[in-house]
Amino acid sequence: MLAAAALLFAGAPPLWAETPNIMVIMADDLGYGDVSCYGATALKTPHIDQLASEGLRFTSGYCSASTCTPTRYSMLTGTYAFRGERTGIAPPNSPAIIKPGTETVASILKRAGYSTGVVGKWHLGLGAEDGPDWNGLLKPGPLEIGFDTCFLLPTTNDRVPQVYVHDHRVPNLDPADPLWVGKKKPSGDHPTGITHRDTLKMDWSHGHNSTIHNGISRIGFYTGGHAARFRDEDLADKWVEKSVEFIEQHKDSPFFLFFSSHDIHVPRIPHERFQGKTSLGFRGDAIVELDWCVGELMKALDRLKLAEDTLIVFCSDNGPVLDDGYKDEAIEKIGRHRAAGPYKGGKYSVYEGGTRTPFITRWKGRIKPGVSDELVCTIDLAGSLAALSKQSLPDDGCLDSFNVLSALLGEADAGGRDHLVQQNNGNNGTYALRSNKWKLHRYDKKTARNVVVEQSLTNSKVPQFQLFNLDDDPAETKNVISDHPAIAVRLKSQLAGIIKDGRSRP
Repeated sequence: MLAAAALLFAGAPPLWAETPNIMVIMADDLGYGDVSCYGATALKTPHIDQLASEGLRFTSGYCSASTCTPTRYSMLTGTYAFRGERTGIAPPNSPAIIKPGTETVASILKRAGYSTGVVGKWHLGLGAEDGPDWNGLLKPGPLEIGFDTCFLLPTTNDRVPQVYVHDHRVPNLDPADPLWVGKKKPSGDHPTGITHRDTLKMDWSHGHNSTIHNGISRIGFYTGGHAARFRDEDLADKWVEKSVEFIEQHKDSPFFLFFSSHDIHVPRIPHERFQGKTSLGFRGDAIVELDWCVGELMKALDRLKLAEDTLIVFCSDNGPVLDDGYKDEAIEKIGRHRAAGPYKGGKYSVYEGGTRTPFITRWKGRIKPGVSDELVCTIDLAGSLAALSKQSLPDDGCLDSFNVLSALLGEADAGGRDHLVQQNNGNNGTYALRSNKWKLHRYDKKTARNVVVEQSLTNSKVPQFQLFNLDDDPAETKNVISDHPAIAVRLKSQLAGIIKDGRSRP
């Protein structure tokens, strides 16, 4: 691979290699206000701050959904998740949601000659239509949609099972102790968070009271596979270990690494060396653990002299939530910390706190450090990285992914999006459309599931449509739809058209 600055001529700008390594670091449930470079004062995130100081920090960086599975689906496919099937939060035994042959960020970059890998949380299903074969080949999966290798948490860690997946198999499985995953209690005496609540090292608050592993009860049931099970506290270390291995193996040619962190999703059980490092309880400690992960990846790039040849994109899959099913003192210890920063809502909502998150790009020597207010979204990685790697998009793929590469690189003629559709989960009829300073909410079920991050989940009745002026009211506190009927009509029509047309990319 060419050096980042290939040739320097007197008086001429540098000619950069436009085939950098690419690393997407996606945090889990990280809010706009959860890191110090975005205003947090209750904790420090020096490594994420370093990324921001050496790169471009976006103030209007978004994910496309306020829950994990749909955001990950849209980031990889470049298509809004509400267009797909079964794109809501995936259950433990979900089959592969992204079908083989679908164009993805990974397949685009693989076609361009990149080695491609994903390490960390997957939560996009595995296996054929009848679900995963946990004791056999777990395919289709990431390797059928463009990744050369994967080392995964197959679902999300509050759901069973607590095992890794390496490429197509669960490693370390003992055939004499097969792994079983199901929806129903396997036997009357099977321990659960209800029947054996007094044995738990972390109590549940709602919905996480089935099979117990490592003193924590989860969503769903499983038995067996004991030799393959992991300890929650070790997840971050394993993600770093496997990611550094991947980087080292591919240091001499372009690579794409999707580092998919599980921090700071529940159950929040950071490694013992991070426990108690903040005043915010395990939630704050998990943010510090995430920051450590970022630092370790940066150190690996520095050690291998790859920092100037690597584009890093740091983002989150959705906004924050405090009580998401476990009694981990996230609410009791929140103090003055505001996980969503100045914004309302969080995970599960289409308020800004649900989808506007930390978003940073760094390519040392190529991206001029600074702050950008351009509107960018994780759904645009497919279109933008296709442009970077000089690949074309198929007409029937990446249907909502725009080329915002100039904005991601902070170029003088940078152009971000002029609109973005946001959703909460799956295709349940809750949307928001941001168009420049205006934002329209649409609730087809007339009930909004909001997260006031200082409290618990709340459901409230709302009018089908609301309109907010984000310039005047970034916290979305005043519905001005009656004051601007023409704008509301225009945005209603635009949103309905985007949904009906089946695509928004020209």
